[in-house]
Amino acid sequence: MSAIFSPAMKFTTWRKLWLALAAAEKDLGLDISEEQLQQMKDNLYNIDFAKAEEFESKFRHDVMGHVHAFGDVAEKAMPIIHLGATSCYVGDNTDIIQIKEALKLVQSKLVQTLGILKQFAEKHKDVPTLGFTHYQPAQLTTVGKRCTLWMQDLLMDYERVTYELENLPMRGVKGTTGTQATFLELFNGDHDKVKELNVKVCSLMGFNKWVSVSGQTYSRKIDYHVLSVLSGIAQSAYKMCGDIRLLANLKEVEEPFAKNQIGSSAMAYKRNPMRSERVCSLARYVMSLPPSAANTHANQWFERTLDDSAIRRIILPEGFLAVDVILNLLVNIADGMVLWPNVVDKHVREELPFMATEVILMECK
Repeated sequence: MSAIFSPAMKFTTWRKLWLALAAAEKDLGLDISEEQLQQMKDNLYNIDFAKAEEFESKFRHDVMGHVHAFGDVAEKAMPIIHLGATSCYVGDNTDIIQIKEALKLVQSKLVQTLGILKQFAEKHKDVPTLGFTHYQPAQLTTVGKRCTLWMQDLLMDYERVTYELENLPMRGVKGTTGTQATFLELFNGDHDKVKELNVKVCSLMGFNKWVSVSGQTYSRKIDYHVLSVLSGIAQSAYKMCGDIRLLANLKEVEEPFAKNQIGSSAMAYKRNPMRSERVCSLARYVMSLPPSAANTHANQWFERTLDDSAIRRIILPEGFLAVDVILNLLVNIADGMVLWPNVVDKHVREELPFMATEVILMECK
């Protein structure tokens, strides 16, 4: 996940987008040479970050800083890099590409988590345990059945992630206010060519869907939807780990505890569920993010305002990075979770006389 949101990924994707745009513009008749395209291809990963930073400081503009850094190493291509585009062409499209790759990674880790939990559920499907409502002893369930509650939540999250992946649109080639006006100028008012340009660029970048209409940016509701999915995963993880923390207090279940692990610096007997507590801590943060995305979308005036930029650079990467850690922890916890069946049985037997009252009442109907 760190690689997906790294500067290297971001800025090489900018260059790939500039190459895709130039290649599509050439295919549709603009005066762009193979030599220019080849220079761009040869230097996709040849980024002088220090030079780009110098240019950005000079121009006070991150995109133009990288246009000039790219042009320094692909000199013949300099006149056609970013031709007709606005900053959001590389900025927004890169964000969408990063979101897509990050969702794919989250999806695979959800599958991994579900697979491990399935083994635990099947292994303990016939182990009776106290059910709890209001955190008071209730009808019996089984250890495996309780695990399926956690799995069901995560399966719902998997379905939401899959939906977002299948329906995530690229911003595409939209121009400065979503009218494609600059591209219409480049192609002498030929609307069909401009529409084809958008299709070609999106296809070259691996997308078969794009936003139908936009202002300067794609609708920030997309960010809200994505962060809501991440929030859902965090909710599921919090629920699961909250249950494990309570069961650890009852000494029925224990998360992995390493041979040399120290539970407390003062109380050597303690076996604190620190992994589950870490999950809950991170999950609380992720669950706080959707309102920021909602407010960002609501405050986008007309075609775009720049107050969306700084906050998105925080909440999108950090949301995904936190969920990545959460899922890694869930895999670790589920894979090493220990059940103490004798303790479980003891608690069941302590409550059986009271549970019998429900059967008696049913017989007295």
